[in-house]
Amino acid sequence: AAEQAAHRRPAELMGASGRSAGAEPVLARAHHGSVSREQRAMIEDDLKSGRLRCVVATSSLELGIDMGAVDLVVQVESPPSVASGLQRIGRAGHQVGEVSRGVIYPKHRADLIHSAVAAERMVAGLIESLSVPANPLDILAQQTVAVTALEPVQVEDWFDTVRRSAPFHTLPRSAFEATLDLLAGRYPSDQFAELRPRIVWDREAGTLTGRPGAQRLAVTSGGTIPDRGLFGVFMVGGDQATGRRVGELDEEMVYESRVGDVFALGATSWRIQEITHDRVLVVPAFGEPGRLPFWKGDGLGRPAELGEAIGAFIREVSALPAAEARARCSTGGLDDRAVTNLLSFLGDQRAATSHLPTDRTLVVERFRDELGDWRVVMHSPFGMQVHSPWALAVAARIRERYGIDGGCVASDDGIVARIPDTDSEPPDASLFVFDPDELEQLVTDEVGGSALFASRFRECAARALLLPRYNPGTRSPLWQQRQKASQLLEVARTFPTFPIILETIRECLQDVYDLPALIGLARRIADRSLRLVEVHTDTASPFASTLLFGYVAAFMYEGDSPLAERRATALSIDSSLLAELLGRVELRELLDPAVIEATGAELQRLPDERKAKGIEGIADLLRGLGPLTTAEVAARLAVSQMPGAQGSGAQGPGAAEGLLALAAARRVLQVSYAGRDWWAGIEDASRLRDALGVPVPLGVPAAFTEPVPDPLGDLVSRYARSHGPFTTADLAERFGLGQAVVLGALRRLAGVRRIVEGEFRPHGTGSEWCDAEVLRRLRRRSLAALRHEVEPVDQVTVGRFLPVWQHVGGRLRGIDGVASVIEQLEGARIPASAWESLVLPARVADYRPAMLDELTNSGEVLWAGAGTLVGNDGWISLHLAETAPLTLPAPSPFETSPLQQEILATLGGGGGFFFRQLADAVGSQDDTGLAAALWDLVWAGLVGNDTFAPVRSLIAGGHTAHSTRRSAPRARLHGGRILARPSLPQRGGPPTVSGRWSIVPVADDSPTRRAHALGETLLERYGVVTRGAVAGEGVTGGFSLVYRTLRGFEEVGRCRRGYFIEGLGAAQFATVGTIDRLRSFVELGRGAGAPAEPVAVTLAATDPANPYGAVLPWPPPPEGTTHRPGRKAGALVVIVDGALVLYVERGGKSVLAFAPGDTVLAAAAAALARTISAGRVVKLGVESVNGVFVIGTPAGQALQSAGFGVTPRGLKLHA
Repeated sequence: AAEQAAHRRPAELMGASGRSAGAEPVLARAHHGSVSREQRAMIEDDLKSGRLRCVVATSSLELGIDMGAVDLVVQVESPPSVASGLQRIGRAGHQVGEVSRGVIYPKHRADLIHSAVAAERMVAGLIESLSVPANPLDILAQQTVAVTALEPVQVEDWFDTVRRSAPFHTLPRSAFEATLDLLAGRYPSDQFAELRPRIVWDREAGTLTGRPGAQRLAVTSGGTIPDRGLFGVFMVGGDQATGRRVGELDEEMVYESRVGDVFALGATSWRIQEITHDRVLVVPAFGEPGRLPFWKGDGLGRPAELGEAIGAFIREVSALPAAEARARCSTGGLDDRAVTNLLSFLGDQRAATSHLPTDRTLVVERFRDELGDWRVVMHSPFGMQVHSPWALAVAARIRERYGIDGGCVASDDGIVARIPDTDSEPPDASLFVFDPDELEQLVTDEVGGSALFASRFRECAARALLLPRYNPGTRSPLWQQRQKASQLLEVARTFPTFPIILETIRECLQDVYDLPALIGLARRIADRSLRLVEVHTDTASPFASTLLFGYVAAFMYEGDSPLAERRATALSIDSSLLAELLGRVELRELLDPAVIEATGAELQRLPDERKAKGIEGIADLLRGLGPLTTAEVAARLAVSQMPGAQGSGAQGPGAAEGLLALAAARRVLQVSYAGRDWWAGIEDASRLRDALGVPVPLGVPAAFTEPVPDPLGDLVSRYARSHGPFTTADLAERFGLGQAVVLGALRRLAGVRRIVEGEFRPHGTGSEWCDAEVLRRLRRRSLAALRHEVEPVDQVTVGRFLPVWQHVGGRLRGIDGVASVIEQLEGARIPASAWESLVLPARVADYRPAMLDELTNSGEVLWAGAGTLVGNDGWISLHLAETAPLTLPAPSPFETSPLQQEILATLGGGGGFFFRQLADAVGSQDDTGLAAALWDLVWAGLVGNDTFAPVRSLIAGGHTAHSTRRSAPRARLHGGRILARPSLPQRGGPPTVSGRWSIVPVADDSPTRRAHALGETLLERYGVVTRGAVAGEGVTGGFSLVYRTLRGFEEVGRCRRGYFIEGLGAAQFATVGTIDRLRSFVELGRGAGAPAEPVAVTLAATDPANPYGAVLPWPPPPEGTTHRPGRKAGALVVIVDGALVLYVERGGKSVLAFAPGDTVLAAAAAALARTISAGRVVKLGVESVNGVFVIGTPAGQALQSAGFGVTPRGLKLHA
C-alpha cells in the first residue's frame, strides 16, 4: 500500500480566513511544523498573553506545549485517535481544576460517526493501549556506534545493558550479533560504501571499539526523526543566526516554484527572490494573494480499538427505534442537526446495501464503474492499520487469480479494488477471506515490494547511520536520500539476514500495521463470529462514495508519465537492440592510455593522496583490494605520524608491523596460494577456502567460515572492480587457477552485466575484461580528455558553416546531386512551395523539376504530407525509399470520412491508382469532392504519389506560403491563335491529382531503430546536434530521446559530446571530421584565403540550412522594435558571412534588419534581389524596416541600389 499523504493546506486556509479589509490586527494565525521556530514561539506567546485571539494549528500544538489560558478548542474533522483528541481538547482549560472544552466539526457525513464515537470515548477516558516498539535494530546500531566512539566496551556488558531497556528486553542474541556484524563490516562495502565497518569487533577478546570517525558520525547523523529534506525559508538579508528564518517548504513545492511567485506561510504572503540549493529567500508581499504551500506527512490511521468501537456504535444505533436512536446519539454530544444527518446517513446506507458494517458484520459491495469495470468495496470500521496489510493480501490474490494489478487502496473505512470486466465469474467476497495461519507470511512477502517498505527502509537506514549527513549544516535533498537508499536496498536484498531489512519489516508489520488485529479478524471470519455479507448495487452506496473519493485521490497524484503515451513509447529504447545497431564495443581507439593508467593506479590506491594510513587503513586495503603481499601493502601505505606520538620523528607502523598487529587481533589471515604468501581480511576466509582450496586456520569465528553462494565470483568481481582492463591470463595467474576456471566465472559475471568483454587497451590484443562501472569511468574520463582538446567556436562561425555543410550555393549537380540533398534532408518538414523554389535550387546548380520526378517515378524517393498551411500549401517531407520507414513520422490521429475510408481501403490493397481508376474503384462521381478527400489524406501523411507534379499543380493554382511562378496552361493552335485547353472534363482528372496514388509506407514500429536512424540523420543534417536543432525539428520525445541515442553513439566512438559552440550548453554532439571542418570556418573572412566580398545567401526561414531559430537562437530584436523573427512558412532570411542580416516576413511587407553596416546591408540586399531575379520568389514588396517606413532607411537605400523600385507603398521588385 502506498504511503498516505496528509496535506496541511487546511491550517493555512483557515488561518488566513480571518483576514479581511479594514479589520483590526490579525485575528488568527497558522501554526504548524513548517513555520519557523521563532515564528511559532511568537505565535504561542501572543496567544498566551491575549494579543492573539485565535490560532489555527495542525498537531504541532498537540504535545509538549503549555498554552496557558485557552477557552475553547475547535477540532475540525474527527481526531485520528482518542488519545490524540484528548491531547488536543486538553489544550483548553489547562489549569488545575479547569474543565477542558472543545467542539468537533465533522467534514462530511461519514465523519459524523467517527466524531461521535471519539467524543464519547474521550469523555469516558477510553484511550487506546500503548505499544512500545519491540527490538528496533536501527536504534541499536546507532547507540552501539555512539557508545563505542568514546571507549571500548565489552560485548557481554553491552548486551546486558541493552536488554535492561524496555524496548529491548526480549532482544534475541542472534539479532544483537547480526547488528554487530553489520557495524563490523561483514557486508560488502565495495558495493555500497556506507557499509564499511564503523566498529572493530574483537571476537576473541569480546570487545567493541569505535573506528576513526565513529564519534563524528554519531554526533552529526544521530537521532530518530526522519530527514524530510525541507528547504528553509529566509527573509532576504537574514540568516539563521539573526533569527530571520520564516519557515520550511517541501522540496516538491520548491521545485514547482519560480522566482517572483507569491505563497502564503504563517498567515503572511511572501514573494520568492531567490532559490538556492538549500534555502528559499523571500520578501514580504503584504496584501497579495499567494499560493498555499503543501507538505507531506504520514498518518498511521485509525487504531483497531477505536474502529471496533465505531462498529459497535453503528450496530447499537441501527438496532434502536428512531426515537431511541436519536436519544442515544444526543447523549454522545451531537446536536439535533448532527443527529438527523447521522441517522439519515445510516438509513441511506441500509437502503442501498440492506446491511451496515459493524464490529460483527462486514459488507462487501460490488458495482460497475464508469468504464464498465468492477469496483469491489469492503466496508469495515477497523481502521487503516488493519486494512492496509489486508489490502496487500487482496492485491496478491487478484494478481494470482486475474493476472492483473487490482489497484487496491485501503482507508480507515474499508478497502477498494478495481477489477477489469472479464468473461469469468464476477469478483465476490472470497477475495477478502484468508487462512489465518497463512496471512502473516503472505503480508510479510508482499510488504517487501511496497512503497511503504521503501520509505521506511530509507528512514531505518538513516537511523542506523548507513545514510550519514556529511554536511550537517546543509539540506540533504530528499530525492538524493531516496536514490541512495534504493542503492543500499538493492545490495541488502541479496542478504536475507541483513538487520535493517529485518527491522524495516518489523516496523511495517508492528508499528505501522496492526497485524495481530488483522489475524484476529481472519480467525473471527473463519469461525463465523464475524459475518461477511455480499451485496450487488447498481451505483456506489453512500459509504462507498466516501471511500471512492479517497480512491480517486490516491491515483490522481500518483506519478504520471510526462506528456502522452506517444512520447513514452518514443522514449522506450531497447538498450540491447541499440547496442546491436551500434556494433560491438571496440574501444581501443576511444580510451586514452594515460586515463587507463591513471585510473588503474587510483583503483589500486597507489597515488599518494589515496594511500592508506595506519592500521585501520591496512584493514581497509585488504577489504577493498583483496589479498595482498607484504610488499604490495607497503606500496599502498602512507608514511604518517601516529596520533599522540611524542616528537616530530615518530612514524606510524610499517606494513609488516601493522599486518602482524591485525593478525594478533584476529582481523587478518596469512595464507598461501599461487606460490606466494598473502595477507587477507578474515571476512574472506570462506571464499579463499571454497574458491582456491586455502585451508582455514584454527580459531577463525564461525561467522566467517559459513559458505557464500559464489566464492570465486566474489573474488573475481572484486579483482575487476579494483583494476583497469585485464585479460583472462592476468586473472588466472593472480589466483593460481586454470584459465578455463576463471573464464567460467567471468562469463557468469558478464551474464549479469557486472563485467564487460571487449577490446579496451589501445596496444592490447585479443579479448579483455573490465568491470562495468570502471569502464564507465574510463569512458567518461577519456571523453572528457577529448572534449578538453576542442575549443568552442562562436555562433557566427556556425552561421557560415551550416549552409556550406548543406551544399547551399549550388555545389551539387544532376540527379545524383538531388538524391544527395534528399538523403541529408530526409524527414525534414518544409513548405511544399519552398522545395522547388528555394531549397533544391539553392543546392543543385542545374536543378529541374524533371530530376525529382525521375527519382520518384523510379521508386528511389517518396514524398509525404505533414500538415496543412494557409491556402493550398502544406508541409512536405522527402525520403529515400529504403530508409523511409525509419524517417517517416508516425501518423497522427485523423478522423476519416466514409469516402476517405473507401480510398484507404482501395489503396491498402497495394499498387498505384490513377485518379480515374481510383474514382471508379470507390464509386465516386464527384471529382472535386474526391480530390479534396485525397488531399486531406495527403496532408495527414497517409497517401502519396509517384510524382511531384500534383503538388506543383496544387501550389500553382492558389495562395501559398512562398510565391511561385504559375505554370503555363496546356494549349492548342486554332486559327493562328493559342487557346488554353479546358482543364475539365478529362479522363485523367484535374492536374492536381495526376500520377499514381498509393498508401505511404507504414512507419517502423521499433522505437529503438527509429531513434538510431534519427541520430544518424541529425548528425548528417546539422553536423553539430544541439538542443535547439532537435527542438526545431519537433522530434517526438524531444532532446531527451536524442541525447540517449547520441550518448550511445559516443560510447562506441561514432561521435563526440562536447562544448563545440559557445553559449549552447555542453550537450552538443558531432563527429570528429565535422569538428575539424567546423573549426576551419573560424578564420573564414580573414587571412590569405578570405573571400574578397562578403558571402551572402538567401534562404527560406524554414530551410534546415538556416541555423537561426534552431541550432542557434535568434539575435535580439533591433532597437526600437518588438517584432520577433520565427521559422515561419513564407518568411526569408539573408545571412552574410554567417550573421543574420535581414529577416523578411511572408510577402515582404515587414523586414527586420540586424546589421547597420552599409557594406553588409548592400551584400544582403543584392542577395535578396538575385533570389527574386532568378524567379525563386515571384515578387517582393517591402513597406517597413524595423517598424519604420522603408524609404530613406539604410536598408531601404541598399534595396534600391540592388534594383528595388519605389512605389507609394514602399519598395517592390518583380521577377
